[in-house]
Amino acid sequence: MLPREIKELYEMRKSDIERRLKEFKELFENSNDDRIFAELIFCLLTPQSKAKICWKVVENLMEKDLLIHGSYEQVLRELKGVRFKKNKAKYIIEARKTFTRENEIRIKSVISSFSDSKKAREWLVKNVKGMGYKEASHFLRNIGFGEDLAILDRHILKNLRLLRVIEDIPKKTLTKKRYMEIENKMREFSRDIGIPLSHLDLLFWSKETGEIFK
Repeated sequence: MLPREIKELYEMRKSDIERRLKEFKELFENSNDDRIFAELIFCLLTPQSKAKICWKVVENLMEKDLLIHGSYEQVLRELKGVRFKKNKAKYIIEARKTFTRENEIRIKSVISSFSDSKKAREWLVKNVKGMGYKEASHFLRNIGFGEDLAILDRHILKNLRLLRVIEDIPKKTLTKKRYMEIENKMREFSRDIGIPLSHLDLLFWSKETGEIFK
């Protein structure tokens, strides 16, 4: 795959990508804390699981009023098709505690308190159990705060290798140092090719899956 081919594909999908990113920004502006919390939980569920299955699980949890109020056992029963569901059910319960103030979820004010997305990401990684740099970047992008962050999942890493931005795909979980190294390389490639970093992510994802999801 050549940079020229990526540019051609981008021109075909640019308007759809811009529309999706606009929707992410509007989500944060127009939604309540519970809905933003749902995006956080979606990103906690996605490691080694299919995104569409994870979102369906989150929708079911919201419909049954279990996302905010369900017990561990009730949440666990809903995590059908999600890998490592026992751990992830615990993460949901822990995340609830992290963002609960006066018996209500308060997540928007926490995110808004940071001066930039990188500081917000560091806080999320340190304070939300089960959330690494990829998941935190994914969450922030999905609520309109991740324009300068890379979501280094397998789709992105595969394309970065094909484009020779990186030499190989890391076989183990990325350390912070390695994550930042690859993110910086992707950021440089983004500047060189003239495609914004947040657009590249959705472009690579759509190239692999055939659609622009989340």
